[in-house]
Amino acid sequence: MAFIFYNMSIANLKKKLRRLGNKEKAKFLQRFFKSGKGEYAEGDVLIGVSVPQSRKLAEEFKDLSLEEVEELFHSKIHEERLVALVILVSQFRRGDEKIRKKIFEIYLKNIAKNVNNWDLVDLSASNIVGAYLANKPRDILRKLVRSNNLWEKRVSIVATFYFIVKQQQAKDTYQLAEMLLGDKHDLIHKAVGWMLREAGKNVSKKELIGFLDVYSGSMPRTMLRYSIEHFSPREKKYYMKKRERLTF
Repeated sequence: MAFIFYNMSIANLKKKLRRLGNKEKAKFLQRFFKSGKGEYAEGDVLIGVSVPQSRKLAEEFKDLSLEEVEELFHSKIHEERLVALVILVSQFRRGDEKIRKKIFEIYLKNIAKNVNNWDLVDLSASNIVGAYLANKPRDILRKLVRSNNLWEKRVSIVATFYFIVKQQQAKDTYQLAEMLLGDKHDLIHKAVGWMLREAGKNVSKKELIGFLDVYSGSMPRTMLRYSIEHFSPREKKYYMKKRERLTF
């Protein structure tokens, strides 16, 4: 039993993760994830572990206690927080309603400071927040979208991916997208455009066109461009020109 406990400990997980680190890759990832001074992920530390490697390690340690997994969130190392999230998603999928509620609460508590880069948000928001709220009131999404924290806002819109794909429902996506039209951050523009595109693909292109007919002139260019990626060349040209006419 002592050996099993050691094998599943956080200390052992961290030790194995550091062995996988690559200094050259870490330098690239520090730039890629904008961890420099004044950038959106300032102070984040990456050690150069790939996502497939992190996922494989998360599978090995998938049965860590929730207390231990939450402890990983307080690490300065990006890959440790990523592994923690992969484990949480796995435990959420396997858990009963009581476990899911606890994971949801842990996640909400940690978004602002520890689920603090776009890759961490994107692998977890729909799988935890969206999945938990599937058959529940969704007021928390309106609270998150009004936050001054970049990551809480991104979680709010990306969480709706679950409703789009699993429930073929995009009402929340369009409501939140409207609330984020004036946001200044490029990472929000990309996330909203991505969700609008998926709503058009998976739920109703007609609904997306209706939204664009009203708001394309006031949408940030990146948001609009992402939302129409799967449109025909003629349709893309129409909406980009419409935006230019209305904004200049």
